[in-house]
Amino acid sequence: MEHPLIIGIAGGTGSGKTTVTHRIIEKLDRDKIVVFEHDSYYKDLSAFNGQQPEEINFDHPNALETSLLIEHIKLLRQRVAIQQPIYDFKTYKRLAQTKLVSPKSVIIVEGILLFVEKELRDLMDIKLFVDTDADERLLRRLQRDIVERSRSIESVMHQYIETVKPMHLEFVEPSKRWADIIIPKGGENFIAIETIAARINSMLRK
Repeated sequence: MEHPLIIGIAGGTGSGKTTVTHRIIEKLDRDKIVVFEHDSYYKDLSAFNGQQPEEINFDHPNALETSLLIEHIKLLRQRVAIQQPIYDFKTYKRLAQTKLVSPKSVIIVEGILLFVEKELRDLMDIKLFVDTDADERLLRRLQRDIVERSRSIESVMHQYIETVKPMHLEFVEPSKRWADIIIPKGGENFIAIETIAARINSMLRK
């Protein structure tokens, strides 16, 4: 191919995007794939004009530096390595160090808001939307934020009611219409994953 195959995987919080990604990778040549997340491009806390984390809507597109992600994907499409930011979810800050991401044959990007920006959508060769029941997504979000990000159940529930659910309805759910393939049941939809992996392999052979 003239450029690496760019695959965007979107879906609501806790929908199973990462599981779908792993299941697809299992059916491809892992050495030809690089994966990174839109979440790495959250703006540093210092960019919010003194607001405290509990005052910030992290589920709004403005909380992310999507322009930098677009720049990085353009470079990767040109087979140029990039320095990806590293975001610390416990401090809400970017670390001083960055992560080197080198271009490979397949580049997978995950994120709940990936399909909101047209310029970003247009860089993708395949757009997948993982569609999962809201109750399941909430339970997964609770587990992730409490175990991995050291948050209290009260803070997670407050954030879900105040910003996560409203932003899902305003931005995430409507963006589903831009998807090439919608995957119900997430990582448990083995038929969809088999079909997608076969299509990717076919495109790589061409």
